[in-house]
Amino acid sequence: MAHLDPLPPETTPELKEDFAIFERILGFVPNSLLTMQRMPAMVTGFGELTKSVMDPNGAVDLGFMRLIAHFASRAAGCQYCEAHSLVAAEIHGVSQEKLDAIWDYRDNPLYSEAERVALDFALAAGAVPNAVDAHLMQEMKKHWSEQQIVQILGAVCLYGFLNRWNDSMATDLEESPRTMGERVLASGGWTGGKHL
Repeated sequence: MAHLDPLPPETTPELKEDFAIFERILGFVPNSLLTMQRMPAMVTGFGELTKSVMDPNGAVDLGFMRLIAHFASRAAGCQYCEAHSLVAAEIHGVSQEKLDAIWDYRDNPLYSEAERVALDFALAAGAVPNAVDAHLMQEMKKHWSEQQIVQILGAVCLYGFLNRWNDSMATDLEESPRTMGERVLASGGWTGGKHL
């Protein structure tokens, strides 16, 4: 049960456009932002950062950026964000078949070598303490441009904020991420934790 209840979106009408960003990403306004709206400037700032990191004109596919977010959230242990990121990945074109293979990404042919390296990077960058080392960065540079590495790390850092926020608030998981978690993640030990 959430430590603070989400407020209805109409509580802060000036956030309508900010909330619309996340409706486009997820199909709904997440409880995390409905809670955060007690500080409207935080919602606006987070929306601007999200638009910058998850730039549709960026160097990395937006669906894959959501998989990066998933692995960063997995490293941090935030079950809310693990499920949310997969819903966003599907909305942004990642096939259900590829999502269903998420636990086997290192061996599954649906994942390229470049993707495997980037997902390993997201796990290492999302870990505390940070586990990115010179070898892993060298592997990244074999497959990804410097601009792409910056964008990928941006997704890890963006979700680092959300991981801390949602786990600290015990944000209640919405229906579609919960369904995705039960379908895709439960086989790997995902339970929804404090978010159900």
